[in-house]
Amino acid sequence: MPDTGRTAWAITGSGHYLKECLQLAERLPAVDLFLSKAAAEVLQVYGFPVKQLKQRFRIFHDNTASASPVGLFYEGVYKQLIVAPATSNSVAKMVYGISDSLVTNVYAQAGKCRIPSVVFACDAAPEMETEAPSGTVMVYPRRIDLENTRRLMDFEYTRVVTGLQSLEDALGIPTPCQNISSF
Repeated sequence: MPDTGRTAWAITGSGHYLKECLQLAERLPAVDLFLSKAAAEVLQVYGFPVKQLKQRFRIFHDNTASASPVGLFYEGVYKQLIVAPATSNSVAKMVYGISDSLVTNVYAQAGKCRIPSVVFACDAAPEMETEAPSGTVMVYPRRIDLENTRRLMDFEYTRVVTGLQSLEDALGIPTPCQNISSF
């Protein structure tokens, strides 16, 4: 009988809310991380060594031409795919059906298997603040990046989110209760 309770969480090469995305992933049970080649590099730069992440997650790397871990989607192992954060490069590839990385391959296979995907698109506003290794910076996504994000919103079995709160809502993670002081 397939284990349909796992979440596949794919990470691309963006630092945009990377820390917060990892914190959300840790709040879910049974999460496997799928890392693009760029994600493996970016995680290190942002202070999240893959070796440490292996203590909490099962990790799949983008190191085979055939992206063999996609077979797990055919076997019914995953109930959902989360791509967070998703670079404009990965979003563009998803929109145009290009499956040449582990992340874009698992996205395509999830769709073919009718497994719902949630994509946290980094480039979702004409100007925005994002976290760089040196601190917060302003970025100005290109018109094509914004258009691809909008186009992806029309894909079947795909929910595009553009902020942390909407990602949390899509995951169905309850907000932790605040401590209430007694009188």
